[in-house]
Amino acid sequence: MVTSNSVLENSNNFSGNIRTRLKKRTLLFRYLAEINLIFGAWYLYWRITHSVNFDALWLAIPLLLAEIYSYFGGVMFTIGLWRPVERQVKSFDKMTPPLPKEEWPTVDVFVTCYNEPTDIVEATAKSALALDYPPTKLRVYVLDDGNSKAMRAMTEKLSLEDLQSPLLQQEAEGIDGEREGLVERLQELDNLLPDVQAAEQFLQAYSDDYSKHTVVQFLQSLRQYVLGIPPKSQNLKERLKLERQLLEDAIYQKELELVELARLRYIARPKPAGKPHHAKAGNINYALFEADTSGEFVMTMDADHILEPRFIKRVLPYFYTYDLFKGKYESNRVGFVQTPQDFYNLPQGDVFGHSAHLFYGPILQGKDGMNAAFYTGTNAIIRREALVSVGLQHFSDDWAKDENRLYEAELIGGVSSISITEDMNTAMRLHSAGWKSVYHNELMAKGLAPDDLSSTLKQRLRWSQGTIQVLLRENPLTKPGLTFWQRLQYFQTMYSYFSGFATLVFIVCPIIYFFTEQIPVKSYGSDFAIHFFPAFILNRMTFLAATWGIPARELWRSEQYAIALFPLFIQAVVSVFTNRPIKFQVTPKQRQAGIYVQLVWPQLLIFGLTILGMLWSLFHFATGSLEYPWVHLLNAGWAIYNLSLLWSVIRASMWQPPADA
Repeated sequence: MVTSNSVLENSNNFSGNIRTRLKKRTLLFRYLAEINLIFGAWYLYWRITHSVNFDALWLAIPLLLAEIYSYFGGVMFTIGLWRPVERQVKSFDKMTPPLPKEEWPTVDVFVTCYNEPTDIVEATAKSALALDYPPTKLRVYVLDDGNSKAMRAMTEKLSLEDLQSPLLQQEAEGIDGEREGLVERLQELDNLLPDVQAAEQFLQAYSDDYSKHTVVQFLQSLRQYVLGIPPKSQNLKERLKLERQLLEDAIYQKELELVELARLRYIARPKPAGKPHHAKAGNINYALFEADTSGEFVMTMDADHILEPRFIKRVLPYFYTYDLFKGKYESNRVGFVQTPQDFYNLPQGDVFGHSAHLFYGPILQGKDGMNAAFYTGTNAIIRREALVSVGLQHFSDDWAKDENRLYEAELIGGVSSISITEDMNTAMRLHSAGWKSVYHNELMAKGLAPDDLSSTLKQRLRWSQGTIQVLLRENPLTKPGLTFWQRLQYFQTMYSYFSGFATLVFIVCPIIYFFTEQIPVKSYGSDFAIHFFPAFILNRMTFLAATWGIPARELWRSEQYAIALFPLFIQAVVSVFTNRPIKFQVTPKQRQAGIYVQLVWPQLLIFGLTILGMLWSLFHFATGSLEYPWVHLLNAGWAIYNLSLLWSVIRASMWQPPADA
């Protein structure tokens, strides 16, 4: 609520460069969501109190628990979409009033890589060097965790090419011109030194009374050649020495500026044997704390992403607020700004379900409305101060808990290393420290998506395991510093990765019925229809209202993979809770040739049993032995729906790119 007090408190801040508003159709979504949750609760109440089949509790209880789990997951998901915001921002060079260019911040671009092909990393580095930002305030670092000679050679070659570009040549000519001017001034000073020594000898040869007037005239004529000597200098020779030292320092600084024009740098950290190195998190932390990097802001990029030149100018305005009373821009508490992720190599139909307009649309916009936007590891700019302060705080906390952790490499770091998904936990730590987040929904970078099922499943498994690791090690429900809504948003994401168990129950229920005629409810009669179908239809309508504008085909693919990957989600939960060793695996950037049917054997088993069950039911129907045909029909519809969901990943396991691709 906006009150007179809040207006007065914030009247000194000018926010005309950034405008935030609720996403369109939010009110429609809220109305539908409220009705949907009411009908869902009504259905769940009926299921608990009136429909449990006590003759088949072994089946009824798992289904009821799965429905309860799904309902509360839906409640949290709905809350997460309650306040989706859209942001409009002026570019950094078009802000009103303008920020003088000499006050623009320095930006470091971190391109993280580990054994990727050099041509892929080179394309990313070139796009970073092409960013529309003053060259003296931009540095690009290739953080090579594989310490590859080929990667180092590529970086050095590209750095030399960049130095020969017209932009850098023009900058170098300007700096060199200033340096030459200083050198000439120094030469003038050196030429003047003998005259000063002669003047001192002259002064010694005459008495004070006789020479006072002459000395004054001499000093005045001398000072017009020497910059910076005050009118009442007591020791002319010492002042000349000081002036010479200042000129030498200025020349040295100009020479450093020439050296610093090399914008592309290579960093490969040492990796002592027998010590944890924390993969990508350790790679970034080494660059932050131990390498020669100093940018006020850090842009993190995966090795395969191509940047749009406008990226920095579109994002930096969020980090500044204009103070009307002071008449200048000041840094605010925004710790990071996340932008969307998309891919330029998706096959037709998006066989592997990589399109993420749902996550990088309504979901992140909703989290943004609660100051809970996630950092996803790439396509983001982070304030260095925020990373450093959080890193030092957690180093202190970790050391206090366990002094033995000091032997780890890159223990000090702003990027979290307690999980193989460092990005989400890093955002949570920044939020808990009081830093704010922003989601800027403008696509300004595209990368490479895995184009085979093996690589896709490795990536999804890493995401799942890492998220559950964070839940066990830094539970957002108990972490100090987070707001209630931030806790809920982080927990909802973690909660969703337990869905594999509920999905397993949902897809085996029809199979069990086909072969045993056991059902988890008392009946599938009119009472069931009255409670189930209104809740189901309202749920679908609410989801469509929240995701308006996203192609139906993409939404369907997202739903397919959310269900079809249930074995992977179960594997993730079991592996984390049983403390199995989990290693960070880089997603392959090149297609891993082959057919991967063996990777989806659980889905194939369920698919086959469902088909057999339906055929068995059809056989009973043909022989007239079905006692309740409508129950078989209902389960057949349920089974067909399950098959359509499972088919996506089965089809992906056999997919091959076109011959001319």
